[in-house]
Amino acid sequence: MKILLTGANGYIGLRLLSALSSTQHRVVAVVRNKQRLDKKTCEMFGDRLEIVEQDFLTDVTSTSCPDDIDAAYYLIHSMGSGKGFAKREERCARHFIEWIQTSQCKQIIYLSGIIPDADDLSVHLESRQRVADLLSESNIPLTTLRASIIVGSGSASFEIIRDLVEKLPLMITPQWTRTRCQPIAIRNVIEYLTGVLNHKDCLQQSFDIGGPNKISYRDMMSEYADSRRLWRLIVPTPFFTPRLSSYWLSLVTATNYQLAKALVGSLHMETVCHENSITSIVPQKLLSYREAIDLAFSRIAQNRVPSTWYGAMSTGHLRPEQIQNIQVPEYGVLTDRRTVQLTTDKADVVDAIWSIGGARGWPSMTWAWKLRGLMDKFVGGIGMRRGRRDSTDLKPGDALDFWRVVLTDKKAGRLILFAEMKLPGEAWLEFYISKDSLVQTATFRPLGLFGRLYWYLTFPFHLILFPRMARKLAKGWPTPSTNTKS
Repeated sequence: MKILLTGANGYIGLRLLSALSSTQHRVVAVVRNKQRLDKKTCEMFGDRLEIVEQDFLTDVTSTSCPDDIDAAYYLIHSMGSGKGFAKREERCARHFIEWIQTSQCKQIIYLSGIIPDADDLSVHLESRQRVADLLSESNIPLTTLRASIIVGSGSASFEIIRDLVEKLPLMITPQWTRTRCQPIAIRNVIEYLTGVLNHKDCLQQSFDIGGPNKISYRDMMSEYADSRRLWRLIVPTPFFTPRLSSYWLSLVTATNYQLAKALVGSLHMETVCHENSITSIVPQKLLSYREAIDLAFSRIAQNRVPSTWYGAMSTGHLRPEQIQNIQVPEYGVLTDRRTVQLTTDKADVVDAIWSIGGARGWPSMTWAWKLRGLMDKFVGGIGMRRGRRDSTDLKPGDALDFWRVVLTDKKAGRLILFAEMKLPGEAWLEFYISKDSLVQTATFRPLGLFGRLYWYLTFPFHLILFPRMARKLAKGWPTPSTNTKS
């Protein structure tokens, strides 16, 4: 089949694009700017991927839709773009229908939100319903999947909950935290999106999709805190108006005010599945909310590296195309990134990176690394005693002092390490060569308030250690002449 995917740069689109790469389907990815599309994901398709630049907010006559499209995913949302997003979403839907109807498309698949039985829908949910109505008016059969909260690193709703729980030991919560919803894991969403494709029982049908739990937002926060081993006191109050709630979320979390306002407008409405017929049409194991949280931190969540990926890699659970796309988490983390221009050949720099640690030590302040290892041993950790398997060779799963090797891509000059020392959080160290520069990034996902305190207490040492290390590696930090064991 030839599948058209709109919103290929988005939260759902990127995950769906990766899932489609493991099939035999040909895909047309529609984006506003093809330079923003993840190149590594594109490479996984070989010659089965075509990229089309098209902005559905503008006139669509300048670009023709491929006429041999079999099915299309409509994953365009504008909620985060601020005031007037409903009008923009309607304009996009109208232009998309005008554009796609010139092809031979036989199915449109739209991911919407669960619409509660209410006369006064929020602007957010009313817009979702309006888009579904517009898409259904075309001559192409529509399949609509309606979801509540999607649980996965990167989704707006889940990241808000993460920010709230990670940052606030005491939470004074509005009344809407008592509202029930039916969260669903991102893995299950992608399975439904691919499962309804070209399925005759799904044409001209709408389905509610959700996980097995119907819980309140307050329960979601409590479950999250329990999963992360955090003590949190949640105190409800009737004094939070929607406006105050929006300001509160934009102040405490990473979301902006306009997105917070759109979300808060819907949070007082119960979004649970009205029917579950999809479960028999596309059967799969639905993950509980707790399982979805745990997987978001411990297994693949579309191009993210949670804390236990090193274990999966060492046991060979990852396919080669997945390994190529491993990335360190980007949400809820603190980072120290250094970019230094190379002053020697790329090969020399790569060799220098591949020889760090073990008996040879580190390019900057080896004594500080040893001291940190000694401190780790005092609290029952592994310290620096493991060294490394080989002085110049690294493979996924190798131990490297108190790190575990997650990814090695010597051709691209990319190395990712995961910290196995005792920490109030999770830490990664990544190196990669970008054109003529070395990019070195230390990433830390803190566990609660103490985790953040730990990061800021050690930050002065980072200001000395990390710049020196990046500069020395960019010069090709003299590499060992022999391939000895350490």
